[in-house]
Amino acid sequence: MRLLQAPASVYVTSQCSKSQSRGGNFLERGILQSAINESLFSRRIVRQRFCVTRRTVNPVSATAASLEADASSLLTIEAENDVLKALSQIIDPDFGTDIVSCGFVKDLHVDDASGEVSFRLELTTPACPVKDMFEQKANEVVSALPWVKNVNVTMSAQPAKQIYAAQLPAGLQTISNIIAVSSCKGGVGKSTVAVNLAYTLAGMGARVGIFDADVYGPSLPTMVSPENRLLEMNPEKKTIIPTEYMGVKMVSFGFAGQGRAIMRGPMVSGVINQLLTTTEWGELDYLVIDMPPGTGDIQLTLCQVVPLTAAVIVTTPQKLAFIDVAKGVRMFSKLKVPCVAVVENMCHFDADGKRFYPFGRGSGAQVVEQFGIPHLFDLPIRPTLSASGDSGIPEVVADPQGEVADIFQNLGVCVVQQCAKIRQQVSTAVMYDKSIKAIKVKVPDSNEEFLLHPATVRRNDRSAQSVDEWTGDQKLQYGDVPEDIEPEEIRPMGNYAVSITWPDGFSQIAPYDQLQTMERLVDVPQTVSAQDRMPE
Repeated sequence: MRLLQAPASVYVTSQCSKSQSRGGNFLERGILQSAINESLFSRRIVRQRFCVTRRTVNPVSATAASLEADASSLLTIEAENDVLKALSQIIDPDFGTDIVSCGFVKDLHVDDASGEVSFRLELTTPACPVKDMFEQKANEVVSALPWVKNVNVTMSAQPAKQIYAAQLPAGLQTISNIIAVSSCKGGVGKSTVAVNLAYTLAGMGARVGIFDADVYGPSLPTMVSPENRLLEMNPEKKTIIPTEYMGVKMVSFGFAGQGRAIMRGPMVSGVINQLLTTTEWGELDYLVIDMPPGTGDIQLTLCQVVPLTAAVIVTTPQKLAFIDVAKGVRMFSKLKVPCVAVVENMCHFDADGKRFYPFGRGSGAQVVEQFGIPHLFDLPIRPTLSASGDSGIPEVVADPQGEVADIFQNLGVCVVQQCAKIRQQVSTAVMYDKSIKAIKVKVPDSNEEFLLHPATVRRNDRSAQSVDEWTGDQKLQYGDVPEDIEPEEIRPMGNYAVSITWPDGFSQIAPYDQLQTMERLVDVPQTVSAQDRMPE
């Protein structure tokens, strides 16, 4: 055997007879592996470490090209590991996990010979408040690697899509987050908050829409001034084309040419359902719904038809406002819609160097304290804020550097961060681990994680196919479910349940509350990791 080594590659020629001993094969394998390792070290003098990757090299059939490919492949793997390890130093403040574990790093390409590194960071939303920090840190940590000469980082966002899009009307399938802005009391500035929040999110880089759900007294036509003030129909698809103002899509009954509605509740619910679900919203990162006051049919219809991601509560300092707002918070709680922020409007004004609270203090703080809502934002009494609502130009657009715009910017950051957390929690709340044949459950807003046997979950179905609706008798018997049954698919259903598809085609709706009451697995077989396995 003759071994020739060039500075940048390994060339090997070998002549071996079929009767060559096993010891000779082992010796030549060691010589070839040593040659590859020597080449690796020669090509990465400035590297700090070397990752050993197990490879089987056949000294009989190895050619110069295959050995060179193996060496190049090892170098590429090591270089990619270097980059990923460096990027894992960057922690997402919302998820508390590094960006590599979050799956943000895409299209990683490394040319270790030239020191060129390129990759893409795909964030959960284009309105991510720390996207500039991510880009800067990614450049810094990768450039710090001694062999890297140039870094190319591109930023992107995940396509707008609901977590369980297939179960929704076509118009809502490409909307990532739907935010309800609610007060359950009229005259507290709910529409002002909804419109300014929408334009704040748009200013952060998101694709945004506004839906005015108040059919009896729509506010959107007064608060914005689009050129086209009438909704149009797509005659072929029988869908509604929303109007736009400064890049934000809008739908309101006030743009339907009807002004204000005079109709009974069931008719209003049908109108709202049609306006919302048949509109061609396109891809939106956030759809802000300006909820009507109250907790009646219209509100319940919206909460049941629309997969609300979160709610923002608007109140004023008066005690009467708190009483009505509390009803709305309880409604959202029952419907498993998390309230992520409270906006207390008309809190105070400044005059003669002093701050005055004409309507008292504490209503917003009381909502936060009593219901555990994490964030409170105070809006001052400003003539410009009221005037902007009448002029057709939102305050955050008219004065983007003002105090009010700054408050809405903080609110926008809060909404973006909380929605990202909620989506992450919902998407991973219930998962099937095939290696241990168990369903893992971690309910949102809970630190507890537990395991369930798939057969136990299937046997506890409470639908009409499993339990007689009239007598309550169990139709699905224990023996009807095989002990080794495994789910085919688990999909989120809003913020309260999952849909589990079983091999027999049955789709089971399993609420989180029900999963928490089931008998849990205690003795779970431990899987053997790749590192713990015995060598071949």
